Amino acid sequence: MQFHVNGFHPGDPRFADPQDAVVPPPIKRPLPEQVDVLIVGCGPAGLNLAAQLTKFAGIKVAIIDQKDDRLLVGQADGIACRTMEMFQAYGFADQIMQEAYQVNEAAFWKPAADQPSHIARSGKVQDVADDLSEMPHLIINQARVHDMFLDVMRQNPGKLEPHYQRQLLDLEVDPDGGDYPVTAKVERLVNFSQYSQVIETVKARYVVGCDGARSSVRKAIGKELVGDALNQAWGVMDVLLNTDFPDIRLKSLIHSNNEGNMLIIPREGGYMVRVYIELDKLKDGQRVARDKMTSDVLVAAANRIIQPYSMDVKEVAWWSVYEIGQRITTAFDDSTEDRAARVFLAGDACHTHSPKAGQGLNTSVMDTWNLGWKLAHVLTGRADESILKTYSDERREYGQALIDFDREFSRMFSAKPKSAENPDGVDPAEFQRYFQLFGEYTAGVSIQYRPSSVVGDGKHQQLATGLTVGKRFHSAPVVRLADAKPVQLGHCHLADGAYRLYAFAGKAEPMSEHCGVKALCEFLANDDNSPLKKYTPTGADPDSVIDVRAVFQPHHQDVETSSLHPVLAPQKGKYGLRDHEKVYCVDNRPVSSGGGKDIYDMRGINKEQGCLVIVRPDQYVADVLPLDDYDGLARFFAGVLTEQA
Repeated sequence: MQFHVNGFHPGDPRFADPQDAVVPPPIKRPLPEQVDVLIVGCGPAGLNLAAQLTKFAGIKVAIIDQKDDRLLVGQADGIACRTMEMFQAYGFADQIMQEAYQVNEAAFWKPAADQPSHIARSGKVQDVADDLSEMPHLIINQARVHDMFLDVMRQNPGKLEPHYQRQLLDLEVDPDGGDYPVTAKVERLVNFSQYSQVIETVKARYVVGCDGARSSVRKAIGKELVGDALNQAWGVMDVLLNTDFPDIRLKSLIHSNNEGNMLIIPREGGYMVRVYIELDKLKDGQRVARDKMTSDVLVAAANRIIQPYSMDVKEVAWWSVYEIGQRITTAFDDSTEDRAARVFLAGDACHTHSPKAGQGLNTSVMDTWNLGWKLAHVLTGRADESILKTYSDERREYGQALIDFDREFSRMFSAKPKSAENPDGVDPAEFQRYFQLFGEYTAGVSIQYRPSSVVGDGKHQQLATGLTVGKRFHSAPVVRLADAKPVQLGHCHLADGAYRLYAFAGKAEPMSEHCGVKALCEFLANDDNSPLKKYTPTGADPDSVIDVRAVFQPHHQDVETSSLHPVLAPQKGKYGLRDHEKVYCVDNRPVSSGGGKDIYDMRGINKEQGCLVIVRPDQYVADVLPLDDYDGLARFFAGVLTEQA
């Protein structure tokens, strides 16, 4: 999809006239006096959390931001594979893929051996390894991601719009404050004949600070960012240009001999490019002199680095300068030994790092992807409040790992190339190897949460060696039984707060008397210890809390839909309509037709015994169990869900 050929314009590129893409700001209205969750900050972390919580009509949410309207341009642009898997759960991954630039290869450039003042290509590598994810690594304006989340918020049962032009002034937590123990004072500036101060007070059950590195929420609960800076200044700009640089439409990492280093990221639309440019090293305590910096300075620096090539910049759509620093907060919530958390931090409010590895937005949304379903379960009575402790435990460990990775990545990227004159520099070939080694990390699929109430001990991991307990569910192709449609199994995961329970059948004939899936369905339908019976609220759809699905090994044409157990064809909605999309078969189609990918082989699933795979609402594998381990299944859900009347 090509656009921006006649200049950069924000908004939906499908509009021929850019003015038609302008979205009117929401109607200004007062904040509610009481909410279940107050979200501070309309960045990706805050909007992701709001999008999750508004899935539940009974949860009252408000989200505030100091800006006067939605984001239009600039800031983050890299969307990792794991983040795209999350977007699929919301239903807008396809639109993002259509608009975005897809990163397929990365090119590496270093000083030319025969003329060190010029750069020369040292190699190209595949950006995303085969079968790392069914989703690609993409580049798109962060504002478009915000637009997608805002649409989800409007369309969800919660029907939420942000409250803009709001600044948090104060936050107090009263342990004895009853159902709404957090009090937030918010300033609203209203322009009549002159600006006048209006103070609004909001009582909340929980507050989540997604308000950036200078977080007011973090300061209000007495936390701080700790870490260090590398005393390196970088400029970044989005430009429309002509150039003779041959890899301008590839992600390109450039080390020059004496002019600094640069990262080129092609942008969506086919014409725009983002350029990260190394500026002079800073002294201890020094800040970038933004008042002396211009886009012309950045363009000139880029042209010095890229010699013998040149860039003829036609338009600078956005530019900024920043200093690299890696910091993490002392705690991700305000819990104490005597009191459960009422205030949480997410995104840049609890970790900051350089943007070049593309982890800022991606890590931020994964924070609230982890927190959102846990808050929803507590607020809807599905789970006890103790589950909220796992948010800080899981995300702080990953946040620290991100800081450590980013520190080394930034050091290697910013260092001068190794040479006879600079023996302590970084070998560009070593940097290329590091880039490939940490492909899983930068794709966002390397996270593995430790055993806890929401992660099992992996005792039966050998039954599905490629679906690692504590890591995200690694999707694979299957064929849906009812309509013979080839699909990705992981795309069953919706952003609806439900657990997924996958029953991978063994060798027995599907739904025969020896079939383990049939026996499991009998347990789930009839036994008093069945998690379906104990944790599904009266009147709710049978898959609203635990969504049971099955995968069989025979060809889909050899399995009759009429033989399926009612647990695998639940009746839903006000008319009790039967759901026909719960059962799948191995993709036994010919390779020539795009088939031949056996999920059992791809994910190391035991073909004789089969297995059960429990997947959390945030798509992480909670446990792998034998098909007939009903006690283990009941025990897991007893530890994470609250029995319903």
